[in-house]
Amino acid sequence: MPFRDSGSTEHPLQRFFTSVRPQPTFQWERYQQRDVLVINHAQCQAVFSRQGAQLLHFEPAGQKPWLWCAAHWPLVGAIRGGVPVSWPWVGRHPGESGWPANGWGRLLDWKLVESHEHELGVTLRWQLRLWDWQADLFADLGQAMDLRLETLHDDSEPCHFGHGLHAYWRISDVADVALQGLDGAHGYDELSRSACEQRGELRVQGGCQRVFEHAGLLELQDDTWQRRLCIDTGDSDSTVVWHPGSRPLLGVGGDEAMGFLRVEAASGVEDCLSLAPGQHASLSLQATLVH
Repeated sequence: MPFRDSGSTEHPLQRFFTSVRPQPTFQWERYQQRDVLVINHAQCQAVFSRQGAQLLHFEPAGQKPWLWCAAHWPLVGAIRGGVPVSWPWVGRHPGESGWPANGWGRLLDWKLVESHEHELGVTLRWQLRLWDWQADLFADLGQAMDLRLETLHDDSEPCHFGHGLHAYWRISDVADVALQGLDGAHGYDELSRSACEQRGELRVQGGCQRVFEHAGLLELQDDTWQRRLCIDTGDSDSTVVWHPGSRPLLGVGGDEAMGFLRVEAASGVEDCLSLAPGQHASLSLQATLVH
């Protein structure tokens, strides 16, 4: 299936939902050398990758896809798109230069511990155990999207930590959308390497990589699609907004990247958190359609 232009609503993973035959609510498939869980419910369609417990596709019934995903995935490594889970650090590791950016969480296979369907949608719980750490990703999907990442640190010593839910939101074209809710927020612009303060709505022109001291509600307004998404980053330390602009992305072809804006919830981006033995950490990302 060829990739359509950035104005298309088609998603590479919608191929799993073209059958006219009845499909089970949960079904494992193999796609681009990854195990993916296909979810087909009356309230929504979704696809998770076992690698990273990564929600790659989400489409409430009667709506356009909410998440963007690259059409082609690398043979190994992280999949670009959906909602990658950065864990247990964000960005580069503070002490080990050879360790992968954004942690091991998005590279390892998670275990699907629970999956239930109900009238309003589906509920899932993914789990990853690594050394003295345990991460649980809870997902409630229906007409809205609700993700919650819970971490338990059970080591005998305090440990540095960071986590993020790096959502790639599907849009008509990055040049035609506006992000509202950051007016007055202070942060750091990674491209200019300087402090910044947002004035009014944020529109991406020529690329964006900003880390804002912000938590809570945002609105992604897409006039072309006549859609407004309310994005809630919960009580995270930071809201990160990223787009490469005209810079090429490895494995992403042509104008494909014009079809997303990454708006993510994260904590421990600039300064790592410190978790004491037995301490929990939580991060959430929610989205609803504004009617």
